[in-house]
Amino acid sequence: MALDINCDMGESFGLYKMGDDEGIMPYITVANVACGFHASDPVVMQQTVRLAKAHGVRVGAHPSLPDLQGFGRREMKMRPDELTACIIYQVGALKAFLDAEGLALNHIKPHGSLYGMAARDKEVAGAVADAALIFGVPVFGMAGTAHEEVYSERGLAFIPEFYADLGYAKNGGLIITREHDAVEPAESAARCVRALTDGLVASVEGPDVPVRAETVCIHSDTPNAVDVAKAVREALRPFIEAA
Repeated sequence: MALDINCDMGESFGLYKMGDDEGIMPYITVANVACGFHASDPVVMQQTVRLAKAHGVRVGAHPSLPDLQGFGRREMKMRPDELTACIIYQVGALKAFLDAEGLALNHIKPHGSLYGMAARDKEVAGAVADAALIFGVPVFGMAGTAHEEVYSERGLAFIPEFYADLGYAKNGGLIITREHDAVEPAESAARCVRALTDGLVASVEGPDVPVRAETVCIHSDTPNAVDVAKAVREALRPFIEAA
């Protein structure tokens, strides 16, 4: 099974630059592009889509809760229908830029707190699924959570992912912080290889937790993201090139 390396990107806004998308793009196979609710704007979305096209990188939508000031990393209470509409709005905006460049929408991956809420709450995951069904694309998420259960039940293709640059709690959940710290590239690459070969990752508390992945994520706002992307891409080359 061939593996993908995905990256959350296109997260600059106006004059504010976030991450080195140009530096990271050569080392990934899939880009999760911000859609304006936690980061990005129309010009950044267009530029990111064009950059991905130039590198032969597939593009998916990275919709968020409407939390531009908090970068989508603060939880909100929203009715399921309101949340679904919020996601449709964002994905539709990105799809217009993809259509303009002759590219297909590859997938949907919820961002930040929306991702975490959907992993725990079937109602939230159902709201994500309602939007994804309209576009008929796979959804990225965490194996063994409401992501997998709900998306699969609704007939959506589910793509489990592993995070190269985030810590895992002993219950299998992600440690999501408002700002990402730098990580050691070689260590991150080794964690990815172990996750794919042994299905395990060490939790921040110490004990191993089971993981399963068909794609590995790198965050563009990790301070040394380009170095991490290089190390992960080299370590995972055999998996990426697998038939």
